[in-house]
Amino acid sequence: MTRYKLYGRYGWGSVLTEAQLDWYGLAFDFVDAGDLFEDASARRSLGKLNPLAQVPVLILPDQQVMTESAAITFHLADAAGSHELVPQSGEPARPRFLRWLIFIVANIYPTFTYADVPTRFVPDGKAATGFRANVDDYQKKLWRMVEAEAGAPWFLGERFSALDIYIAVMTRWRPNRPWFEANTPKLAALADRGSDLPKLKPALLRNYPPETD
Repeated sequence: MTRYKLYGRYGWGSVLTEAQLDWYGLAFDFVDAGDLFEDASARRSLGKLNPLAQVPVLILPDQQVMTESAAITFHLADAAGSHELVPQSGEPARPRFLRWLIFIVANIYPTFTYADVPTRFVPDGKAATGFRANVDDYQKKLWRMVEAEAGAPWFLGERFSALDIYIAVMTRWRPNRPWFEANTPKLAALADRGSDLPKLKPALLRNYPPETD
């Protein structure tokens, strides 16, 4: 059986890929990459595969290395021969899907890169605190933009897609679920519906057990 190897960390961004592998029924082995913020040896080890030392890192069955969650999203759809999560060319929903997937990964996702450990970019402690606050505020502004475009019952309307997986996962991160419920209720509702899907539950439970949800 051909298998993938996913380097990740439970609760981190690798869950976006993990959930899609589950969804398509693609066999994979999960490798805990370690705490890439606190463990220099973990960064060095993963850096051999991804110079950014970030997850997810996906090793394909032919041993090619893939990074970048959006690229992996498209590749897995091709590998599975499925359009369940990625609208195909010519499908009316595809332009909106492309726009908002790239918006999320190019604009919102990097706010975690910069604000998770702000002293990596702003060494002074006081300045780093202000930097973190500014990035967090900017992230909220971005999420409100996504909220304004959200359909129902799924982001693209009747059409479920990988966007709904991204929303189900990322609304568990900062600024935290109560903020989303109060400020982006459509996204919070999308996340709740997505989290109840049988194909998504296993990955979500592995990454966010009930006691830490």
